[in-house]
Amino acid sequence: MISSRMRLFGAVVALLVGASSSALAQQLELKLMAPAAPGGGWDQTARSMQQALVAAGVARSVQVTNVPGAGGSVGIAQFVNGAKGDGNQMMVNGFVMVGALAMNKSPVTLDQVTPIARLTEEIQVIVVPANSPLKTAQDLAAAVKADIAKVTFAGGSAGGVDHVMAALFAGTVGADARKINYIPFSGGGESLAAILGGKVTAGISGLSEYEGQIKAGKLRALGVTSPQRLPGVDIPTFKEQGIDLVLANWRSVVAPPGITPEQRKVLSDAVEKMVKSDAWKEILKQKGWDDAYLGGDAFADFLKKEIARVTEVLKSVGLVKS
Repeated sequence: MISSRMRLFGAVVALLVGASSSALAQQLELKLMAPAAPGGGWDQTARSMQQALVAAGVARSVQVTNVPGAGGSVGIAQFVNGAKGDGNQMMVNGFVMVGALAMNKSPVTLDQVTPIARLTEEIQVIVVPANSPLKTAQDLAAAVKADIAKVTFAGGSAGGVDHVMAALFAGTVGADARKINYIPFSGGGESLAAILGGKVTAGISGLSEYEGQIKAGKLRALGVTSPQRLPGVDIPTFKEQGIDLVLANWRSVVAPPGITPEQRKVLSDAVEKMVKSDAWKEILKQKGWDDAYLGGDAFADFLKKEIARVTEVLKSVGLVKS
């Protein structure tokens, strides 16, 4: 009899705790920072979260603010110093911020935020013009090893994921990564024009950036950075071509320093519920983003390892001093 009552009491408590947590989440009035100008990947991620959190009934309202500058260095400084202890604020960030903070010698680092979750990732690709003599990733590797200075890579901002990938490619195939000839462009249109015009040897970007030109036969994809072939994509991985290069441009969300374990759980639960919602799944499909959800301590561990890896690569190419 006592055992039955205890079980019933436990079930009621669990139900009340669950209902309380759910009610609390639905009362959330969140502030979400995109540490970049409107229109870019972080801004799109923040506004997609805003839409999905409300549509899924996870939050009552979500206010997005943009704080651009220095690859997120300005935004994270404002976030860490101004939102400390506030359980209703979060900030979108990602791979690019890791490199930017290291290169800018930022006094504020990702070690100071509270990790919540990795959300999405995008696989990278190396392309060449359709008329290039380079047919495979091994052809490009041979050119890099023969004379690295003669091989020019076009990509996004210095220290970003494209730059890191160029360095990793060179190092993986046995060349001196410090000597890579990398040309940063501020926009995808500019780098695409340089590739199509034969001004550079190869281009690096997220697969979605060049997918249309690859399908149109204007660009040849030499390889993608996924561990296995992507479904429905007829491009070989670097790994299957004997080059151990696996990389993804990930985006995540973090909370301020100084929040309580209870506040962190509310935010973590809210984000987990969001990523499982139909609203979020539809956004991923529309944007062409891959679901890369990783929460809690697993994300915190991933972030720590990624910071160490990216910093080491940037040191190897001389962008960060030891």
